[in-house]
Amino acid sequence: MGQTAHVSADAWTSVQTVETVVAALSLAVWLWLLLARGFFWRTDVRLPARTEPAVWPSVCVVVPARDEAAVLPASLPSLLAQDYPGRAEVFLIDDGSTDGTGELARELARRHQGLPLTVASPGEPPAGWTGKLWAVRHGIGLARARGPEYLLLTDADIAHAPDSLRGLVAAAGTGGFDVVSQMARLRVESLWERLVVPAFVYFFAQLYPFRWIGGDGRNAASDRRTGKKGTRTAAAAGGCVLLRADAAERARIPDAIRHAVIDDVALARAVKGAGSRVWLGLAERVESVRPYPRLRDLWRMVSRSAYAQLRHQPLVLAATVLGLALVYLVPPAALVLGLAAGRGATAVPGAAAWLVMAATYLPMLRYYRQPWWLAPLLPLTAFLYLLMTVDSAVQHYRGRGAAWKGRTYARPDAVPEEG
Repeated sequence: MGQTAHVSADAWTSVQTVETVVAALSLAVWLWLLLARGFFWRTDVRLPARTEPAVWPSVCVVVPARDEAAVLPASLPSLLAQDYPGRAEVFLIDDGSTDGTGELARELARRHQGLPLTVASPGEPPAGWTGKLWAVRHGIGLARARGPEYLLLTDADIAHAPDSLRGLVAAAGTGGFDVVSQMARLRVESLWERLVVPAFVYFFAQLYPFRWIGGDGRNAASDRRTGKKGTRTAAAAGGCVLLRADAAERARIPDAIRHAVIDDVALARAVKGAGSRVWLGLAERVESVRPYPRLRDLWRMVSRSAYAQLRHQPLVLAATVLGLALVYLVPPAALVLGLAAGRGATAVPGAAAWLVMAATYLPMLRYYRQPWWLAPLLPLTAFLYLLMTVDSAVQHYRGRGAAWKGRTYARPDAVPEEG
């Protein structure tokens, strides 16, 4: 009996030691994220310093649209109303819509006038192409006949302030960037949007620290003199991507990324890999008008491409789940367990890690004009994202794969299926 009690005591001591070590490890990870991950948590990476050119280059705006009649009245007029001193034209590519998207676009153009609008349809995408990129390819093909210096790729749910295009072009020219992309401010009105949406941008910035992509614009002139291209980190936000036309040709955009579900990151990687400079930051006057009022809507938004982000690798999925648990779930669990058992060695690092986590989330909440008390709820949101990621993998292995506007892609090279 005494030996059994001794063994049990040793086992309990081992459990306590593991708890303490895991809590300390989580705190160490958060300190590294705070100080060594490109200050991803800061929200001051905005359009870099810029001066207006003497001669404004021509721009063609390409808008892929599939069943977007619900959001076009709030977005398309903002593009048509751009206050741009140079030549600009809008190409809306109606990708097989069944809700009258193309007809509505023409009616909005007649009603609001402004920039010239061309509405075209590319037909069904061939094997190996995602529907959105097939539409983009068709739009770029039409635009090239105009010989533009820049292409603005923007989604149909994105509303631009009147000076948006002007600012993007000036920033690209001043900084010598071939891609200038802005992460549009997403809608945050419903309860679930408040809980999930700011975290979506926060996690994105954690994966792709904006300062690692193209700097914050302060050293752009020095980069041009030295030929520095920045780090290998590359990303863009698909809702607002200004792309130099010759850079697109060098990188074979969009043909080189025709199968990509996460097309914005793939575009940035291809362009940067071809020797071009990329900049990404948060938007001030570019907003998404698409609502996500229910958790189900947000769940679909994330899960449709989460496993594609992990390149459909089960080991990467397992590592991601463990990583999310260590970074986001361990701190509150360590604090609660440590307090319940009276173990300060577990509770203190858990509390410190949770505090650092919440503190790094506050700038994003301020950017989205949300209350501070949402910051301590980040572990709950992270747990939801963990479940969405696992669900994305489950859907993949059930043959449903990623989806975009009613099309599913079970494999990177799959033929789109109507659904």
